[in-house]
Amino acid sequence: MAALVAMAVTASLVPVATAQAAQQATLAGFDISASQGVPDFNAAKANGAAFAFIKDTAGVGYVNPNFLDQFRGLKAAGIIRGAYHYARPDSTSGAEQARYLHDHDGKWFTDGMTLPPTLDMEDTQGAAHCYNLTPQAMVAWIADFSATLRQLTGHTPIIYTTTSWWKACTGNSSAFAADHVLWLARYNTEIGEQPAGWTAKFWQSGVTGPLPGNQDTFFGTLDQLRALTTR
Repeated sequence: MAALVAMAVTASLVPVATAQAAQQATLAGFDISASQGVPDFNAAKANGAAFAFIKDTAGVGYVNPNFLDQFRGLKAAGIIRGAYHYARPDSTSGAEQARYLHDHDGKWFTDGMTLPPTLDMEDTQGAAHCYNLTPQAMVAWIADFSATLRQLTGHTPIIYTTTSWWKACTGNSSAFAADHVLWLARYNTEIGEQPAGWTAKFWQSGVTGPLPGNQDTFFGTLDQLRALTTR
């Protein structure tokens, strides 16, 4: 999610009630990578964190060295957790990257504390916009990742992206809206426009705040969040 961090010109803003949030309960959460080390998760829990996402892998050549300590520490603190994979569609197939995530601890566990793995779709600094793939090829790559992850875990991935990236790089495809949970990034006080067919369940609204790492919101109750651990 480094590329999105660089775009966070309003990152210090704290999200306020939006039309979406005002209609339902919300829960606070956060997401971290290797750079945060192993934060005090008990303090985060006491500060209101109900969930967290952790970067596990990227492409087929990177593994977060702190992942296991972070992943296990979240469960010990009573925080629902999930792993995410930073996609590099310019390097290998979606299927290969799904297997790489799964083989490097990005599994799903039947413990009521583990969300389905997340696929992080965004541009990478220094790489071509949309990785030089057509929208049709990008949709096929994501479908390849998703189908393989489902074979390995029984679950479809959560998809993380921005509306602008999704529109530019998939042609605003609605192919995944019916059966994939959306985690939308927009650093602002309003979640704004969402990709075709989707209503986001998770919102990344800033890179600084009261919780470690990036600041996130889940639209729903704790029971609804827990229900995603069996989705």
